[in-house]
Amino acid sequence: MGETIRIEAGSVAMEAELNDSATARQVAAALPIRARANTWGEEIYFAIPVSAGPENAQAVVSLGDLGYWPPGKAFCIFFGPTPASHGREIRPASPVNILGRLRGDPKAWGAVRDGEAVTITRVEAPPG
Repeated sequence: MGETIRIEAGSVAMEAELNDSATARQVAAALPIRARANTWGEEIYFAIPVSAGPENAQAVVSLGDLGYWPPGKAFCIFFGPTPASHGREIRPASPVNILGRLRGDPKAWGAVRDGEAVTITRVEAPPG
């Protein structure tokens, strides 16, 4: 099991679980991350200070997945179809490395607007 992170953008704040992939470990090492949201259909993405190549990259993802898009060095939050989707599938612009999953209702991210500030921080484990 990977690290717990907190993603905040506009009026939305949600915890997520990173997986144990090499790309997710790079993202965790880069925290905290501050950026501006870009929206593309029902996806939010933003450039982050991580450079990674494809790692088991997926062309179609699941609702609530977090991804890393290698061509744009971008963190992606998937909460529904994108302009590249066929039907109800969730398809990134090109394959992404899956980093983890949201904890909570992915559809809440629909409230985030293009250009809003995004912050990703580490959630510290309680002592014990």
